[in-house]
Amino acid sequence: MDTIHEMQQELQHLEEHSNLRRLPKMVHDGRHVIVNGARMLNLSSNDYLGLASDRSLREEFLRTLTPDTFLPASSSSRLLTGNFTVYEELEAELAHLFGTEAALIFNSGYHANTGILPAVSDARTLILADKLVHASLIDGIRLSAAKCVRYRHNDLAQLERLLKEHHSAYRRIIIVTESIFSMDGDRADLQALAGLKRRYDNVLLYVDEAHAFGVRGKRGLGCAEESGCIRDIDFLVGTFGKAAASVGAYIVCRKTVREYLVNRMRTLIFTTGLPPVNIAWTLFVVRRLADMQERREHLAHIGRTLREALQARGYTCPGASHIVPMIVGQSADTVLQAEALQRHGFYALPVRPPTVPEGTSRIRFSLTAEIRSEEIEELTNYLTVHTQT
Repeated sequence: MDTIHEMQQELQHLEEHSNLRRLPKMVHDGRHVIVNGARMLNLSSNDYLGLASDRSLREEFLRTLTPDTFLPASSSSRLLTGNFTVYEELEAELAHLFGTEAALIFNSGYHANTGILPAVSDARTLILADKLVHASLIDGIRLSAAKCVRYRHNDLAQLERLLKEHHSAYRRIIIVTESIFSMDGDRADLQALAGLKRRYDNVLLYVDEAHAFGVRGKRGLGCAEESGCIRDIDFLVGTFGKAAASVGAYIVCRKTVREYLVNRMRTLIFTTGLPPVNIAWTLFVVRRLADMQERREHLAHIGRTLREALQARGYTCPGASHIVPMIVGQSADTVLQAEALQRHGFYALPVRPPTVPEGTSRIRFSLTAEIRSEEIEELTNYLTVHTQT
């Protein structure tokens, strides 16, 4: 009972500091959500291309299914009896699109990041990770035997100093970054990172494209495609649960890396594979990403419009993507602003510590291609009248 009491005290502490989280009860209705009877424009979704709410796309996919191809469970690890043909079709498609030797798919981005890093590192490995990498990457680093140094966010000068200082003391060094960062919506300079990596024969580059896959690049393959440096990245990881409107994750890599992960990656070996029907849907979407450039351009446009409006109001608004943070500061103030937005029909959520550092709580506008330009105008008009820095 002492443990339960301690939990209650911690929950009370979180609530007193406006940091207590609760699972929301909602009904999804296309671009909108209904919460407590109120219908609001969804500004907090990771459905970046609007495909999850695209009924016609779902109908087209359903017409491809039969009772024989609708397989709702894999019922096993892929290393046992769960390796259905559709898995290999998706991996072959990804390798072809990216122009890499191989690809491997996982159950989630969290599985990817907590499984790959421990598998490919040991006590003679140094991981140099951007200060703002996602929690899944941090947990993957913690699960590994490697030593880790976190460099200041996007500070390539500090990263270069760390490489010079440590490259001869370790068998391998892995630089770990995201391409688009989930909380600030800003980007890593992948070309510069690739250039640093090429200076040393024992340095590898790990890039998580979770928020860029589907959204950036002419074919929707992410910032690595856009920057022309796919081949410079040793571990190029992305997810299907955001712009691709599905579930799971991937790595595109060399064949040797793929086979090594199949033999050493615990989150792949010791888990039941995703249902084949989910993999079939992912493949269906991935084959259409190249044709969605208009959606990508619209998403970039509304992201730029909202960011410029916030900056004109004096808000700190870093980044240059479809993720647009409005940094408020204190958690209590941020919660109040989010509640006011929701009362006016905009479902925007507060992001608070420990997700972001103390004093940087924010409203995180996560835009999708389904949001119309006039709705962004309505939002910016509201922010102009009702908020102040």
